Amino acid sequence: MKNTVTTIAFDADDTLWANESYFQEAERQFCMLLEDYLPQHTISQELFSTEMKNLQLYGYGIKGFILCMIETANRISENTIPVQVINQIIAIGHDLLQKPIELLPGVTETLAELKGKYRLVVATKGDLLDQERKLKNSGLEDYFHHIEIMSDKKEKDYRKLLKHLDCPPDHFMMLGNSLKSDILPVLELGGFGVHIPYHITWTHEQHEMDLAHERFIALQRVDEILLQLG
Repeated sequence: MKNTVTTIAFDADDTLWANESYFQEAERQFCMLLEDYLPQHTISQELFSTEMKNLQLYGYGIKGFILCMIETANRISENTIPVQVINQIIAIGHDLLQKPIELLPGVTETLAELKGKYRLVVATKGDLLDQERKLKNSGLEDYFHHIEIMSDKKEKDYRKLLKHLDCPPDHFMMLGNSLKSDILPVLELGGFGVHIPYHITWTHEQHEMDLAHERFIALQRVDEILLQLG
């Protein structure tokens, strides 16, 4: 493997820095705002249903999440939600957009060791402005040859990225926390997939399976890839 890989791509959210824990806290605050209408766990289910319905319209990211919270609040309240509560929901979203960047353990050391030896890439989903802001605030921008903020992470999206990078699949390695988005599509294309789990996974990204594949690597921390690459 170490003789063929030339390009290493990193997912951003929950691989380079913390993200889903902030979303979960925002969702908890949202559910508390509406608990006079329905139990909190039911509100959470309603919000997820709204997110899935609108995914093709809004894509991934905080702005779509804010719109889905407002739509869910209107539906649950039968369009009687007070404007003060709508303003509180918007404030939850604004707070989410301004969260500090919390780099995950070993990230900086790993990038510093790999830079110059491999072409490093960020391949992440999400809102363009938000992801650009997070990358800038992370202090990691200079480690990367290319930044790809993708509308989705399916086979066709990775194929487009590989074409842009002029990189054969067997020279490409993807590191990420989501088996569904970061690993399986890359393996299907003939690349290497390295799974680094985060302690919280969004329901939409959950994928339960035992994965046995010659190009699949399961790690616990991002810096463990250094041993794999020798």
